[in-house]
Amino acid sequence: MRVTAVGAYQLLGESVDDAAGEAFDKTAKLLGLGYPGGPQLAALAERGGPSAVKLPRPMLKSGDLQFSFSGLKTAVVTRLHGRSLDEREKADLAWEFQEAVTEVLAAKAMTAVRQCGLDRLVVAGGVGANRRLRQRLDEAGAARGVKVFYPELALCTDNGAMIAYCGAQRFLAGRVAEGEGGFVVRPRWPLQEILAP
Repeated sequence: MRVTAVGAYQLLGESVDDAAGEAFDKTAKLLGLGYPGGPQLAALAERGGPSAVKLPRPMLKSGDLQFSFSGLKTAVVTRLHGRSLDEREKADLAWEFQEAVTEVLAAKAMTAVRQCGLDRLVVAGGVGANRRLRQRLDEAGAARGVKVFYPELALCTDNGAMIAYCGAQRFLAGRVAEGEGGFVVRPRWPLQEILAP
């Protein structure tokens, strides 16, 4: 999203299927890890490294800012099909999965910043706690003169907290939606439609 003020949001790209955090959780489950899987998969990845396993980088060169991670999860399913991996192989697979996701996220984020002519990037959400993603964004940002901001790790949580914060800021700015109690509940409501002036 490009954010220019409270309530001034422009959607630049989104997931066409599984979001990054969802893909982390589902892949962690495939590897026999608990929920939430993202932090556990990241910890396992730290014990892995490059190997013969190569996973796709979905939509990396799509020419837009959309994401798709369900195919990456399917690639992991295919890799696991009929095989029993030892701990080293699981760690290497987790490492490669994390590399694929963070490479795509960092590339798309930097493309968005460049296309918008901006020099700041704010990272939010649960995957924003991923150390490898932060490292990639910091490196890419430094190379391009982009300052990257992150919430404290304790605040890298479910999107519900971010949605509530946006609602609170909107309320404080005197922008109350029509409906009972000052708001309307609608699942999958486009953010730019909710916050339109």
